[in-house]
Amino acid sequence: MLFQYYPQCFHNYCYELNKDLNFSAAHFIPSSLAGKCVNTHGHTYIVNITIAGNELDRSGFLVDFKTIKELVHGTYDHTLLNDQNEFNGEFDGDPDLFPTTEIVAKTIYEKLQAYLQSLANNPTCLQVIVRETPTSYVVYRPDTNR
Repeated sequence: MLFQYYPQCFHNYCYELNKDLNFSAAHFIPSSLAGKCVNTHGHTYIVNITIAGNELDRSGFLVDFKTIKELVHGTYDHTLLNDQNEFNGEFDGDPDLFPTTEIVAKTIYEKLQAYLQSLANNPTCLQVIVRETPTSYVVYRPDTNR
């Protein structure tokens, strides 16, 4: 795996965990505005996840790296993203559900944050970065102003 430089998010937590992982998946964007991306095609997505918190769990972890990999790689690797329930926008035409890189990053964030909220040590996901190609990536950070 190539090591990439990623934008940092500034915070006041004691611990910051970053996990790089990848998965291979196909997708298509069901919109005539998507150009060639309307056709089914695939990527090897590179993902960076930043999680932070002030307390470690009973194992001495902020979050187990293995669990993060299972939640992302275990769900999306070698799939057609459009077949995943969270990306079913092709059926109702909702572009907020199309598996664009932006929506993939947001969806990974939401999946991870839902898991993190179940943990007693209260870690939080600060950002998810999804690299679709060697030259293109998206950063998703939750809107903390709401």
